[in-house]
Amino acid sequence: MPARIPILLIDDEKDMLEMLYYHLRLFGFEVYTASDGPAGLELAQSKKLDLILLDWMMPGMNGLEVLSELKHNKKTENIPVFMFTAKGIMDDIEQAFEIGADDYIVKPIDGDELAKRIKVKLAKYEAKKRAQEPA
Repeated sequence: MPARIPILLIDDEKDMLEMLYYHLRLFGFEVYTASDGPAGLELAQSKKLDLILLDWMMPGMNGLEVLSELKHNKKTENIPVFMFTAKGIMDDIEQAFEIGADDYIVKPIDGDELAKRIKVKLAKYEAKKRAQEPA
């Protein structure tokens, strides 16, 4: 049995975390969850992760603040971060990419479809990273 892909979900909506946890586990992910930015940052630094799926709209520390912290920390700067949010306006998307998002997925999306998209996008991200490595 292949190893599970370790990912972190950071979202303040408990129902969303539970639904995504269930679907992503079915698709072979090892899923860690955090319901706020500070908890997510702590997990990101303590776990070996292949991906972080990050909500934008959270109380206290929002997703862009979390993203900025992740991308400015030596321990987490190279973990791909996919924004996962209901904010689908082009200015919001551009802002997230400027701060360092590696991808952007707009809610709502079916859990199975999300898992499939993450696998495809993560595979493309890894292939691109390998192609950029010196020979």
